Amino acid sequence: MENPLRGLPAPPALGAAALPPGTYAGQVVLVTGGGTGLGKAIAAEFARLGADVVIASRRAEQLKAAREELAAVPGAGRVSAAVCDIRDPERVAEVFDAAQAAFGLPDVLVNNAAANFPSPAEDLSPNAWRAVVDITLTGTWFMTREFGRRHLTAGTPGSIVNIGASYAWTGGPGFAHSSAAKAGVKNLVETLAVEWGPYGIQINGLVPGLFPHADMTEDIRDGLERAAPDAKDARQPALRVGAPRELGWAATFLASPYARFITGHTLVVDGANWQRRSVVSPEVVPVRTQLGRGPFAS
Repeated sequence: MENPLRGLPAPPALGAAALPPGTYAGQVVLVTGGGTGLGKAIAAEFARLGADVVIASRRAEQLKAAREELAAVPGAGRVSAAVCDIRDPERVAEVFDAAQAAFGLPDVLVNNAAANFPSPAEDLSPNAWRAVVDITLTGTWFMTREFGRRHLTAGTPGSIVNIGASYAWTGGPGFAHSSAAKAGVKNLVETLAVEWGPYGIQINGLVPGLFPHADMTEDIRDGLERAAPDAKDARQPALRVGAPRELGWAATFLASPYARFITGHTLVVDGANWQRRSVVSPEVVPVRTQLGRGPFAS
């Protein structure tokens, strides 16, 4: 008998576009964390649609390589890169100044930069907590605030896309710092959509599922290998993982003229994985055990 489990179809090939060519021609898009991974994939899809793209990251060497790669994307506009620690509001302002001088005030801001690592909550030091929350939540706020204030001053519309996480709804055992920060990011989406909508500024969230890519951190890669070295697809309701370009297509739609009436919404792009529930609850395995940690010792 033929196996009825086919999963969701594969996406169109890399290089396909979800929107008409030139959708973002003459538009400026600023992507934080755009030098690697999913941020770079998102930037590539905006570039493919004609945008002038500014990528920001803390690491100059990654930005240089990403800038060259994005400039070679067919249909791309101009590409610029800026070293920026989004935890520093003065540096954030300087990045906007540079982008505005080079291309014009960014029309779209994608808040992708974040920090994360797995840890039992009780092991998190004050510095570890601050490192994740300051980048993921406070840094996102500094970027958002600068974008909003400049558009409010100019009287121009704009669009913000915040990259979130599904544990903003569910909680994230093993990631207390990140899940708390991402819950704040999601709340900013819902709050600012109402505050800034009257001025023409829309803001939405975008939550990625499992999108394997070359720049995944070692701890995430190790976790995937421990959980399912040869069965990542079988652990997804879609029976496949995501392709990074699929997240880019979702981002370009949310910020596009075709989504102007969508604001305050968080879109989850994960093949329904975050909604999985077992008919019979699995055995509870403490986070310390899952991470291979011994008994807690203060």
